[in-house]
Order: sequence, then C-alpha cells, then structure tokens
Amino acid sequence: MGKQKFVRLALLLALAVLACAADAWAADDHGPRWADFGWRVANLIIFAGILWYFVGGMAKKYFTGRRQSIKDELDGLEERRVKARESLEAVEKRIANLEEERKAILEQSREQADRLKASIIEDANRQAAQILEQARLTAENEGRAVLNEVRATLADEIVAATEKALCSKLNAGAHEQLISNSLNKVVLH
Repeated sequence: MGKQKFVRLALLLALAVLACAADAWAADDHGPRWADFGWRVANLIIFAGILWYFVGGMAKKYFTGRRQSIKDELDGLEERRVKARESLEAVEKRIANLEEERKAILEQSREQADRLKASIIEDANRQAAQILEQARLTAENEGRAVLNEVRATLADEIVAATEKALCSKLNAGAHEQLISNSLNKVVLH
C-alpha cells in the first residue's frame, strides 16, 4: 500500500511539473525542449524517491504516532469530560441538598440545645432541692438547739423559783423534818 501511495505521489508531482513546464513553454515562443524536461522530471522523481526512502518511514511513524497521540488525547479528554460531568452532577446534588442539610443541622442544633437546657434545668432543680434540704436540716438542728436551750433555761428558772419558794416556806424545824422523812423512806425501802 505504501508503494501505491508513492506511485500516486510521483505521478501527481510529474503532472504538476508538466503543467508548470507547459505554462512556461506557452509564455516562450520557443519550442519545447523535451530532453531537458525529461531530465528534470527524472531528477524530480529520483529526488522524491530518495526523500521517501530516507524520510518516508520516519514521516509515516511520525504521522501514525501523531494520529495515535491525538486519539489518546481525545480519549483522555472524553474521559475527563465524563468525570467532570459526574463531578458537576455530584456538586449540583449537594447544592440541591444544601437547604435540606442546613435544615437538618439546625434541627440537630435545636435538639442539642433543648437537651442541654433540660440538663441544666434538671441540675439546677437538683441543686436547689439539695440546698432546700440542707437549709431545712440546718433550721431543724438550730430549732432543736434553741428548744434545748430554752428548756435548760426554764428548768434552771423553775429550780431556782422552787428553791426560793421552798426556802421561804420551810423553816428550820420543817427542814429537819423533811430530811428525816426522806432518810426514813430511803432506809425502809
């Protein structure tokens, strides 16, 4: 297939040279110099053949490689385009769900705040109950202490008043009689 392309190229070049030469001959009124033309065409064909022989393989490899690299690049671009489209769809979904996420976050924050508020209120109520119980116990203890003090004071005053009353009513003889009665009771019993 490479030789067929080369032959076609050579014929195309020969026709181009022939057209140029015919144009030049038409401009000159001289007759065609076929021998000179033949050598030029042969020279051109030999030059094109040598050029194709040395450079043709590299050119073919270059263009084949270039074609492959362009194909790979297009495939890579297609792959990147697909990935970009997927990323765009994911971002659009997240943007669409952003309002729902915001509402969910706000609701979650409210629930946490309500739980925290309830916990603080419960802790404050528990501490208030402890303070009230402690105050009640302290008041009861102070009340008992005051009551005991009042009783002791009353007992002292009653004893003092009774002693005074007895002392004023008892004379020396009655006093001795009371002591002797008390001793008789203790001894007899």
